[in-house]
Amino acid sequence: MVTRTSVWLVLGALAGGIWCPGAGAAPAWSKLVLFKHLEADPAEMYPITEDNGPWMIMAATFSGDGAAEQARQLIYELRKEYKLPAYSYQKKFEFSKGVQGRKIDRYGEPVAMRYQRHNDVVEIAVVVGDYPTVDDPEGQKVLKKLKYAQPKSLNVAAGQSTNQSLAGLRMLQREVKKAILPEGSDELKRGPMASAFVVNNPLLPNEYYVPRGLDKFVVEMNKGVPHSLLECPERYTVKVATFTGHAILLDQKNLAAIENGATPKSYLEEAAKSAHLLAEALRKKGYQAYEFHDRHSSIVTVGSFASVGTPRADGKIEINPAVHTIMRTFGAETKVEPGKTTQVGKPKKLSGIPFDVQPVPVEVPRRSISSDYSRTAEGAVAKPRPTDYN
Repeated sequence: MVTRTSVWLVLGALAGGIWCPGAGAAPAWSKLVLFKHLEADPAEMYPITEDNGPWMIMAATFSGDGAAEQARQLIYELRKEYKLPAYSYQKKFEFSKGVQGRKIDRYGEPVAMRYQRHNDVVEIAVVVGDYPTVDDPEGQKVLKKLKYAQPKSLNVAAGQSTNQSLAGLRMLQREVKKAILPEGSDELKRGPMASAFVVNNPLLPNEYYVPRGLDKFVVEMNKGVPHSLLECPERYTVKVATFTGHAILLDQKNLAAIENGATPKSYLEEAAKSAHLLAEALRKKGYQAYEFHDRHSSIVTVGSFASVGTPRADGKIEINPAVHTIMRTFGAETKVEPGKTTQVGKPKKLSGIPFDVQPVPVEVPRRSISSDYSRTAEGAVAKPRPTDYN
């Protein structure tokens, strides 16, 4: 039997745990939703920012003259009654502007097309949560909760209008389900947010969601390099030389020399040295040269370009003239004779260091922006960590 005295003792013990001095930066009570303060102002829209979750839940969207008001009501209700961090995101769809179709006309130009509707549309989305991953367990629980929730702000009686997008279609689907599904079916228990799904934060850059990036070790290898490719301002460059490191075959002679104290030759060091000397020589001649080193090789590139070329009507790429000039300048000479196979000459050299036979455009490697967003400062309490939302 639980007496009133024992209840107060339990509450007192909880209070003691909450305010106990000397606790760490993240005390246990901070994880209890019951004690978390979630602001709920009926006049606020709480627009999302880059500091909100990288992953959130798209609960509902609204459009039309009353969209903002209905979105505001839902946000307030989710915060006040459901204790969920709800936010808004507004986007304008410009249907009045033309768009290029995939077809081409008789002159080989893309066909200009227009949308069936000519008026622009502004949609307001209500999103929930700040989740670190797309499959965050807490996020999945909230997603299920939203699908069955029945918020008053979305309760539409017969004859009433609503600004919730596709509400009419969902009501029609519900009537069809009532006719074919048994009474009490799980599908029929779902509410007006049954179509909720996980999305990413549109305010975060695309690079955040790219899973691959240079690891810390490779970044450290290129730190302090005078003309590092990591500092190339544009997205593309042209690789003109490659120097590959390879494993040392330890035959009996090499093994005996190493055992006697000889230092084995580092082919990666030789590759890095060649790349550095070639980049310096190119810089002295006025070329925008860069060098880059990883675990297996070193490369030298020339130039910095926003694009490799422009797409043509036939689906091929019209190569950027500046890119083509670099490829031709540093590539090996070729000899073409009618009826014969193209003959490729020896690689060109600068300061005795050879270039690649065929320079090629490559994408500039970048540091992992995703890991930058994911890092957290130990001891930080107030500001929520960016979490995975789309």
